Amino acid sequence: MLVPEISLTPQMVDRFIARFGQDKIAVLHSKLSVGERYDQWQRIRRKEAIIIIGARSAIFAPVENLGLVIIDEEHDDSYKSEMPPRYSAKEVSKYLAYKNSIPLVLGSATPDINTFYKAKNGAIELLRLTKRANKSSLPAVEIIDLREELANGNKTMISRRLYGYITKNLEEKRQTILFLNRRGFSTFIMCRDCGYTAKCKNCNITLTYHRKENKLKCHYCGYEQENITICPECGSSKVKYFGTGTQKLEEQIQKMFPKASTIRMDIDTISKKNSHEEILNKFKNENIDILIGTQMVVKGHHFPKVTLVGVIAADSSLNMEDYRAEEKTFQILTQVAGRAGRESLPGNVVIQTYNPDSFSIECAKTGNYDIFYPTEISLRKQLKYPPFCDIILFGISGEDQKEVENVSNKIYFALSKRFNSKQDVNLYKPRPAPIDKIKNKHRWRIILKGKFNNEMINAITEVLQESYIYNKKARIIVDVNPTNMM
Repeated sequence: MLVPEISLTPQMVDRFIARFGQDKIAVLHSKLSVGERYDQWQRIRRKEAIIIIGARSAIFAPVENLGLVIIDEEHDDSYKSEMPPRYSAKEVSKYLAYKNSIPLVLGSATPDINTFYKAKNGAIELLRLTKRANKSSLPAVEIIDLREELANGNKTMISRRLYGYITKNLEEKRQTILFLNRRGFSTFIMCRDCGYTAKCKNCNITLTYHRKENKLKCHYCGYEQENITICPECGSSKVKYFGTGTQKLEEQIQKMFPKASTIRMDIDTISKKNSHEEILNKFKNENIDILIGTQMVVKGHHFPKVTLVGVIAADSSLNMEDYRAEEKTFQILTQVAGRAGRESLPGNVVIQTYNPDSFSIECAKTGNYDIFYPTEISLRKQLKYPPFCDIILFGISGEDQKEVENVSNKIYFALSKRFNSKQDVNLYKPRPAPIDKIKNKHRWRIILKGKFNNEMINAITEVLQESYIYNKKARIIVDVNPTNMM
């Protein structure tokens, strides 16, 4: 039983224990100590545990007589590992299901477009759940145009409508979740005199200000430094904080609602072992009024007393350089809306956005996948994006920028000799990646669009073998249908 987030394992374990008993269940994920992981591994080997629950790496558990694989929230990107060894838990699951002639169940309220396309075309059996858990009704969803809020003088992160709902929830002793998919206090700091922005010394990315520690941090490599109050370029004291994060949201909520109890859940607050479980249990059992968090709070959690969900900035996923931006926005908004009103109490959802006319945001208002899917799949067909083709991304990285560029051009030339004459293949020239430097490694990429088949695999393998000869200072990775286009 695979879940996308470690924070979901306690809830899932409780559900399975209630039905099958504790002795039959093993839990595997990266937050376990080496000793704990060894003990769980041995219990599976000895066949004492016959149900394994965990994040993506649990798919490699030493099961001898596998009978069923279930992937919850199958649309989630976290099932694909971006770190070596690079693998997709979904692809591994498909292979194991095929090899063992067993069922593979992919569950989601907002399926991956590629998965649903296969289901609609009969490659996968489609099973529908037509009723919500506990037969509860769907929450009422409202979309707030932040442009109007700004025009009316409201410069806070909380719209007047959401403020009213939170006030009412506090009076009625009901719980609220506020979702903002940016951690930290401010997304970047800038000198208003000369335009200087503080950037990571290892990555071509701005540093995020974390107020609690009074430090600037890089969310890519982990580099951190002391906060800047005087511009190092011009000596000006006009250093301004821009953008918002969960820390800033938490501070504003505490000022607006001083009597409300709040708790925050993001990577900064769950670094310690079992901290994710402690935060969720505290929110659930100690009647904390408001939970503030990133996307880890929106995935599959069941909080009976949550009747209000506020999406602070729905536009962050819309502005990604990714052909799946609309799909990801619809998925995350529909998922976060699903946290409200899961029991007998009615739920309300407030989505704040600067793009209220966005198709994905409009569809998220009803949460109707059958409205979103036909439009999205027709656009994919017109533009020749998956599932109508595959995207193969060649990532070239290294410390020597010139060497990375040279290797990228050589790979492109080798690929063009094999694919330029083919009508059903598009090869795009090498370019620096959107984030062109991470951990002191310069990054370039080449994109190839076409159907990934044996002929293409053989041609790419030949190119990589050739590349190895002249690749001394650059690393090459090949990612088929990448989850991260950055």
